[in-house]
Amino acid sequence: MAAFYFPQARFLGAETEPEAAEVVIFGAPMDGTVTFRPGARLAPGRIRELSVAIETYSPYQDLDLERLPVADLGDLLLPLADAASALKLIRETADEIYSQGKIPAALGGEHLISLPLIEAAFKKHPDLCVLHLDAHTDLRDTWEGEKLSHSTVMRRVVETVGAGRLWQLGVRSGTGAEFAYARQVGHMLAYAEGELASLVEVLNDRPVYLSLDIDVLDPAYAPGTGTPEAGGFSSKELLRFISTIVPRLNICGFDLVEVAPNYDEAERTCILAATLLRELAIAAIKSVRRSVRG
Repeated sequence: MAAFYFPQARFLGAETEPEAAEVVIFGAPMDGTVTFRPGARLAPGRIRELSVAIETYSPYQDLDLERLPVADLGDLLLPLADAASALKLIRETADEIYSQGKIPAALGGEHLISLPLIEAAFKKHPDLCVLHLDAHTDLRDTWEGEKLSHSTVMRRVVETVGAGRLWQLGVRSGTGAEFAYARQVGHMLAYAEGELASLVEVLNDRPVYLSLDIDVLDPAYAPGTGTPEAGGFSSKELLRFISTIVPRLNICGFDLVEVAPNYDEAERTCILAATLLRELAIAAIKSVRRSVRG
């Protein structure tokens, strides 16, 4: 496995040894392609540090992370100026976690880290579907001449997994061409109880990779992000989605990206991100155990 380092303690409650874990957390501190405000590479460490502000117990899902098989490997040592090499290391790490029958859970970092994670998930699960929660379409073909960018990541994902396998929730920003492309190759969902509940039936227990960009939330709740966009979800809405819908899906991997601690007034975005990571890890384990029982 690639090299890791721990600048501080593990994420709160993620004390299981990796070989015994069902969910394996690792940080991917990369932000070399951000288009507005950098700093997302600082997020994995800061989210861990601030996770002491929350409890290990989830009142939303009535489970305690401390009693579940979740491990934290630390942060990958990534080359800051070489995006291709960094993406390769992330992909290899996810490949190894999948080879051990576990669920990778990555902390970004910018959204481009999702591409190698989804490539690894697709290699493991050829019928993979992707659930993308974000303020932005991320469907540009290039950004300033570059194919690999956090603005192009979902375009590359569609090219990887194929048309019809991308579901997007919370999108409210993008070019007209991106929205037209999204209608051709994917599915855009409104935050409505009926539509979200139907997502469970539509995906029909197919393996799902979930990618959560923190800017899917309104900046009133999550100001610490590189490209904030008004009109997003409340923290209550997002927590409800994670605790009620996500456990009913067949989650095979997930990431949480684009937190930027430098712009995080009162550190409330990082603390919220820690809560979301706790809920996602619990929801993923519930998803696996439901699938096994089923």
